[in-house]
Amino acid sequence: MPTIQAQGKTFVCETGANLRQVLLKNGVQVYNGGANIINCHGFGTCGTCAVALEGAVSEMGLREKTRLSLPPHTLSQNRRLSCQVKVLGDLKVTKYDGFWGQGDQVVWTAEG
Repeated sequence: MPTIQAQGKTFVCETGANLRQVLLKNGVQVYNGGANIINCHGFGTCGTCAVALEGAVSEMGLREKTRLSLPPHTLSQNRRLSCQVKVLGDLKVTKYDGFWGQGDQVVWTAEG
């Protein structure tokens, strides 16, 4: 079972599990500010659950690629929508600032 590190927490999940669901289940803040209330609830259309990842995850699908290619995101930021990611192995997660997680300042890292 893959090990995930996020917001100073370490936990395991099933291979193929949805990252957003796993993070929320383990008390990790996936959203910044008002995005906690105003988000698409995992449909991959809002872009507010964007995170940076280090580890084994599923390839980016068309829905995610399309959303991340629209402002305020850019594909060059190497962010992923946690709601569209399947965990395939051990993973470290970092969250950045901005309503959509598109900023340059780290909000939290795998270590805390």
